[in-house]
Amino acid sequence: MKIRRWSVGLVAATLLVPGLAACSNSGSDTPSAASPAEAGVPADPEAALVASTKGLAEGNFTFTIVADSMTGRGTFHKPSNSAQMTMAIGDEDFTMDFDLIQIQPDTWVKVNLGDLFDGVPGMEAIKDKYQHLDATKAKEAKNLDVFKEGTDPADAAGMFEGLAEVRKTGEGAYSGTFDLTAVQDSVAADEDMIKALGDKAKTIPFTAKLDAEGRLSELVMSIPAAGETKAQDIKVTYGDYGAASAVQKPTADQVIDASDQTYEMFK
Repeated sequence: MKIRRWSVGLVAATLLVPGLAACSNSGSDTPSAASPAEAGVPADPEAALVASTKGLAEGNFTFTIVADSMTGRGTFHKPSNSAQMTMAIGDEDFTMDFDLIQIQPDTWVKVNLGDLFDGVPGMEAIKDKYQHLDATKAKEAKNLDVFKEGTDPADAAGMFEGLAEVRKTGEGAYSGTFDLTAVQDSVAADEDMIKALGDKAKTIPFTAKLDAEGRLSELVMSIPAAGETKAQDIKVTYGDYGAASAVQKPTADQVIDASDQTYEMFK
């Protein structure tokens, strides 16, 4: 098993595994209403969405990700160079709980594969522990540095590069379609997902909401059925702009040294 960057790429790879069923869902607060003039939001819908991602680039916010087969949440806190993401993936046949903490240059990972750990020598001892990855030893683990490719787990800025059409549907509300094949150099353009979707990848429906300051607060992508995978929505919410808390490292009694297999997971 490989762990890919926690992003749309990771979400897409997870959701396109046949057989994963619905897990849970969560909501988000509706953004406060504000006129474009008050919030400084561009009148052009496309420009408004592009501008809405500037707060994400600053790297100080919290987020959630919800889809049929997974839930996740986390924090980016660039002022302290720290970040955390937790994910729960699976159904009655397969589960994975994943927790990653990064306080540069250190990284801690906790992975629990549920029943798959049963009977595997040494696995029982690590499923409730954070594994500390040595920064020097992890240099080849290109998927380990969560700050390397930007601080947005859904890479909304990359997605908005592929806007096919967009319209404003209300105050701070937009809808339209993405052409994923037009997205360049972005983790949003996951090759496996695009291949599975075929021509459908050119018209991926979405809705977006902005908060009172014109910052992206919600992005919902409606992914069509592909192969054995059913159609589903991927919902990402953002909040606490400029007010996220620094992530804390695990206590010593929760930590063990990472195994060689863990380093391999991130290559």
